[in-house]
Amino acid sequence: MLAKREFSKAASGRQQDKEFPMANEPENKSGNGGQQQPTLNVLAQYIKDLSFENPGAPGSLQQAGQNPNININVNVNANGLSETDFDVHLTLSAKAEVSGKVLFNIELDYGGVFRIAGFPQEHVLPVLFIECPRLLFPFARQVIADASRNGGFPPLLLEPIDFAAMFQQKIAEEQTKAKVNPV
Repeated sequence: MLAKREFSKAASGRQQDKEFPMANEPENKSGNGGQQQPTLNVLAQYIKDLSFENPGAPGSLQQAGQNPNININVNVNANGLSETDFDVHLTLSAKAEVSGKVLFNIELDYGGVFRIAGFPQEHVLPVLFIECPRLLFPFARQVIADASRNGGFPPLLLEPIDFAAMFQQKIAEEQTKAKVNPV
């Protein structure tokens, strides 16, 4: 859909109608032979699974003074839904322990549906495993902070994650496996 009725004065002094694309329409004026501009759209975000365990409550809530040892694990998975739509899952788990006793255990599977179009094929995996989780992370981080706070503990504020380094490490591991176990 094009918006019409934008007027401008031409050199002759006559008003001319110009057409402008609406904000929600992609412009295809890339100048690269008519190829589509790369786009990344978030279609949906959701909590697939959330678990908070506080096995020592209410006693664990009264312990003060000793900082817990917190172990955090991060994983990213992606599944194709169609040629351009992908379901990306950011899985975060955090386990807090003091003297070998579990204070709390949080597990979150946070998902997003993304539409990826116009990217060269070699860029799709990095977009799925770097950019998509980078977009999901602030929301998942908030869910984790709220869950720990609602469980009676201070909010667990996760540090930013370098998804590019995680992706590079995963690629390196897969290349090593391929060298060790040729198919």
